[in-house]
Amino acid sequence: MVRTLWLLILAPLLPVVGLLYQWIGLRYDRRRFLRLGRLVDIGKRRRLFMMEMGDEAGPSVIFESGIGSTSQNWARIQESVSEFAHTVSYDRLGLGWSTPAVSERIPSMVVQELRAMLQAAGIAPPYLLVGHSFGGLVVRYFAAEYPDEVIGVVLVDAMRTDEWPPVDESQRKLLDRGVQLTQWAVPIAYSGLARLTTMSFLHRSGRFTNLFTRVTGGRDVLERVTSELNKMPSAVWPIVAAHWSNPAYFRGMTAHIKGVPATVAEMLEATPIVGMPVVLLTPGHPKAISDTDLRKIGLDAEQLIAEKSGHWVHLDEPELVIEQIREMITVVRTGSPCKDTIEESVSAD
Repeated sequence: MVRTLWLLILAPLLPVVGLLYQWIGLRYDRRRFLRLGRLVDIGKRRRLFMMEMGDEAGPSVIFESGIGSTSQNWARIQESVSEFAHTVSYDRLGLGWSTPAVSERIPSMVVQELRAMLQAAGIAPPYLLVGHSFGGLVVRYFAAEYPDEVIGVVLVDAMRTDEWPPVDESQRKLLDRGVQLTQWAVPIAYSGLARLTTMSFLHRSGRFTNLFTRVTGGRDVLERVTSELNKMPSAVWPIVAAHWSNPAYFRGMTAHIKGVPATVAEMLEATPIVGMPVVLLTPGHPKAISDTDLRKIGLDAEQLIAEKSGHWVHLDEPELVIEQIREMITVVRTGSPCKDTIEESVSAD
């Protein structure tokens, strides 16, 4: 009886406690992690979080992340590449520590924001662009629209628009499911439950993780993202967990997913990349891209199969990506390829 009475008294306080827990946690996260990079003002009250590493001469290597990923997705590769090149990773609007997104995200819009950030930060061309998944479409658009600013492109299992048009019923349901899950996650994040879930994962406790998946019905999604996280350096786990605890992150995810049909339509009209090397790193399990589709991406595009990788090639086989970047940098600086080519690395395996 006494226990029931206490529960009745405390129950109305739980939402308040959750909101307070989330508010304190978010302030603590920003104070702890924002100092790892800097916020760059690109106008119209928008700021992009950017991480800059390496002090070598150009070209600068610019990393563009997948649809729901942040700069931390490139942590291992950026650290390695910064030993021989100047590197930049960043969070798109709506993701990570950048300003929340207010509209659907499509490549042309992202490219303008990225160029504004680079100009405001004083990072001049030329650029070597590296993009994963959705980020691959962004760097494709960048290189096609501004070829004088780009010396090469590395596409890490870039999103394949040939698999989408027109968006059929099954794909529409998949997108609607993604939008639904991310919209549900916003109030869950405000309540502090998302923070409890991510902290539970970091401490290898399943109680709150199981509660979260029961509430959202998103166990399959959670399993995919935690699988991705396990491939990343453990040092970045708390940063990614902080992102996943932020309601703004889930709003940003919604904006990206809603923009997929417009993204596909835009890229179907994009011109091929010309006048520079373009390398596609394709996982070993899906069907390789045809020569016809390669020419639509870049007139001189080359495809390399990452036999040991799934979609996250840069996490499964980071050296494959690093060596391809090194090869392009060497060609630009010396006019000739380095001795340890990517083909030799693959054959050595």
